[in-house]
This record gives sequence, C-alpha cells and structure tokens, in this order.
Amino acid sequence: MVYKSRISPVLIIPIIIIIGGLSVVYIVDRIWAGLAINLLVAGFIAPMFLMTHYTITGNNLNVRCGFFYNTDIDISAIRSIVETNSVLSAPALSLDRIEIFYNKYDSVVISPPHKMDFIAHLKSINNNIEVKLKEKKISK
Repeated sequence: MVYKSRISPVLIIPIIIIIGGLSVVYIVDRIWAGLAINLLVAGFIAPMFLMTHYTITGNNLNVRCGFFYNTDIDISAIRSIVETNSVLSAPALSLDRIEIFYNKYDSVVISPPHKMDFIAHLKSINNNIEVKLKEKKISK
C-alpha cells in the first residue's frame, strides 16, 4: 500500500511565492540567466513534492523522497514510532510528523496523511512496535 506524504501549506506556499515571485521579476527585467537558475531550483524541488511517499509491501517499508532519498526498512526491525514536529530535514512534506526508530540506531522522520492508519498498518505486521503519541489538549 502506498501512503503519499502529507503536504503542509506552511512548507509549500513560501516556496511557491519565492520561486514564482523571482520568476516574474526575472521575466520583467529580462534576466534570463536568473530565470534559468530559478527554473533549475524549481526542477530540483518539484520532484520532492511529487514523489514523496511511503510504500508498505509485505514486511518492507520503502521511504522515497524525490530522486535523492530512497530507503527500505524491514518492518520487523522497527522498535518504536514517536510523534514529532521536528523541523529537521526529512522525507516529510509536513510538520505533522512521526519518527520511526529501527535497527539499533537508525531513524527516519516521515509525514503520512493518516498517521493512525499508517501506524496501525505497521503494527499489524509488527505488533511489538511501541507507539508514543503526544497528548492532545482538549479545550472545554
């Protein structure tokens, strides 16, 4: 099953404004070299937004982000899953993230759109996964 990454407007809107705004300025001022560099940057960033997903096949979790990040994780090696809002670079397009700890020292931060369904799918394969979610404050 393929889970696409959740995409947060907080991450994508500033990128669109900056790249789009600079492109307009470069076109108006006829700065073709600047426009070319801007388009190269957009070409580097776009695949991350189009090709970030997490695929569960059998006992394997594949985490892919664009052309540059592609790793396989044995689901039986997953020790724990922790909810996080870390802003560190990760194959996650949202700040609503989970960190998966596997093997002895490895971890990856991802942002599936339906975290609880994703976690339940992993736990159906490896029931020994410890899950630590943040407490939700309920306003009265």
